[in-house]
Amino acid sequence: MNDAIQVNGLKKSYGSHTVLNGLSFRVQKGEIFALLGVNGAGKTTALECIEGLRKYDSGSAAVNGKVGIQLQSASLPANIKPMEAVRLFAKWNKAKINDPMLTALGVNGFAKKQYTELSTGQKRRLHLALALISDPDIIFLDEPTAGLDVEGRISLHEQIRALKKQGKTIILASHDMAEVEGLCDRIAILNGGDIVFCGSVAELTEKIGRHYILHIKTGQGEEDYETDNIGDTMLSLLENYKEQNVDVLDIEIDRGTLEQHFMQLTGRNEK
Repeated sequence: MNDAIQVNGLKKSYGSHTVLNGLSFRVQKGEIFALLGVNGAGKTTALECIEGLRKYDSGSAAVNGKVGIQLQSASLPANIKPMEAVRLFAKWNKAKINDPMLTALGVNGFAKKQYTELSTGQKRRLHLALALISDPDIIFLDEPTAGLDVEGRISLHEQIRALKKQGKTIILASHDMAEVEGLCDRIAILNGGDIVFCGSVAELTEKIGRHYILHIKTGQGEEDYETDNIGDTMLSLLENYKEQNVDVLDIEIDRGTLEQHFMQLTGRNEK
């Protein structure tokens, strides 16, 4: 079986408020898969239902393998030290402490601090280390880089890619478009309790169409133009510049971002 996770018709409501309206998707072994959506879209609820941390109303969620979970927030005792937490989790899981993994995540660098003294980035690394203690096959990450600075985000992304190379299956919830675009093999976009898209970034682009931004530098300054038809738009602009005797000095073309596709697919705008 190539599926690490199988979700079929998953429903969850809080009173009259429907959060998940029959989600169905599969995650293949060894891939990085993301649940994408704005805050409140149901990403965390979906993960918790699949992980077994929250009861769902109907449907099914099957996880085929040993699981490690990095929660969006974790409640460790304020005075516990990182290595104390590592030893405790290792004992619970009847697992050996993986020193190379701790070194790779930088846990040894803040091992003597108390939990309350750790920075957000250090806490995220510790939480990931605790999730990896049992050498899981499937790793759940809920907003793994929220609150991290640029250096912390880059470091954690490197660790996630390294886990994929080890054959781990990773499912993450995020609202960070750039993060998802750079890390994931496939994505599922949640909107209004439903999955409105499931596939690769390339497939999303194919579904919606390509969106481009032309950056044109002329002797009179710089201007940006948005278009879905790069050939016709560029030809028209160049003809206009020629008619006005304006020298074109440079042209840059940016393809549409995942965020632009997301806004279009969910009917949102950027205001």
